[in-house]
Amino acid sequence: MKSVEIKKDIYWVGAIDWDVRDFHGYSTYKGTTYNAYLILDDKITLIDTVKKEFKSELIHRIREIIPLEKIDYIVVNHVEMDHSGSLPEIIELVKPEKIFCSDMGKKALLAHFHREDWPYQVVKSNDTISLGKRSIKFIETRMLHWPDSMFSYVPEEALLFSNDAFGEHLASTERFDDELSIGELIRHAAKYYANIILLYSRLVKKQLENLEKLNLKIDMIAPDHGVVWRSHVKEILEAYHNWCNNKTEEKALVVYDTMWHSTEMMAKAICDGIEKEGVNVKVFNLEVNHHSDIMTEVLDARAIVLGSPTLNNGLLPTMAGFLNYMKGLKPGTKIGAAFGSYGWSGEAVKIMTQYMKDMKFNILEPGIRFQYVPTHAQLKECVEFGKRIGKAIKEGI
Repeated sequence: MKSVEIKKDIYWVGAIDWDVRDFHGYSTYKGTTYNAYLILDDKITLIDTVKKEFKSELIHRIREIIPLEKIDYIVVNHVEMDHSGSLPEIIELVKPEKIFCSDMGKKALLAHFHREDWPYQVVKSNDTISLGKRSIKFIETRMLHWPDSMFSYVPEEALLFSNDAFGEHLASTERFDDELSIGELIRHAAKYYANIILLYSRLVKKQLENLEKLNLKIDMIAPDHGVVWRSHVKEILEAYHNWCNNKTEEKALVVYDTMWHSTEMMAKAICDGIEKEGVNVKVFNLEVNHHSDIMTEVLDARAIVLGSPTLNNGLLPTMAGFLNYMKGLKPGTKIGAAFGSYGWSGEAVKIMTQYMKDMKFNILEPGIRFQYVPTHAQLKECVEFGKRIGKAIKEGI
């Protein structure tokens, strides 16, 4: 694929990774892109680079436009290796006048590459540099999602280079949001947010408020993963606003694993009860659903209902892993409930409930548990438990 002009004399020169299927625990079943951008001006500027294994794609696409040696500046918005892995080789070829990064960015670059001799130029929020006809205004976005992260804004083009914010893990030859289904894009953006950005929602909210205060005109957002937003900027900004404010729907998730199908029987009966209250409910068996896909659904769910049998006085490993994963992402206030079968000790419900309390969920107590195989009467109790959950969702408890 060739380089793509996203605005006059501004090009996408990144790389497409069609094959990646796991991104440190995140299921990337649609692959991803590593986006880099080239600005042609009096000072030719490269915005970010790509993962080391894809440096040849970056080099090829730049050379379609100009010789690498003509690049004057490199901007490092984010030091994570999927965006900086090829940086040493690019710097060796380009020999740039300056490398612009945040103060934390310089520290991270030194810690990654141990090169004191690079021409670092540290910038902070609201610093501006001139490229000639255009300029770049820097906006630090610490912990979105690394300490070094920053945005680069080109006011003359109303263009925001947003590094990992507003991105999606999605490999495609299409470079713009209006070339794909907006529904599909928002789903991939939601998955990205739920699994990478969610922990930092308080800071997302602060940064969105900061962008409003700066009164920046934004006609285009160019992230470091996925497509460039040019026709649906309003929609992706609105989606981030909803996600960072924990806006939920009348939706419940029943997430479980089972040993000899008893907990599975309970899960389906609880689902029936929730559904009887007219509430949208989705059921996820941890044996067949990836935790990153479930977290995408957690993003706007109002209730999380967890089920596991007791194993060795604890949880099945899949549930323990999912709870640790979800707890680390701090999904915000939800309604929580727990259930499960057991043989002789029965600690699982108590353990799941405590995890949810630690996450500040509003717990529907007591949880429900039955020994060995539930009877027909006990499954009716599960249906009633589900109805309680459904009512709580509708009442907004």
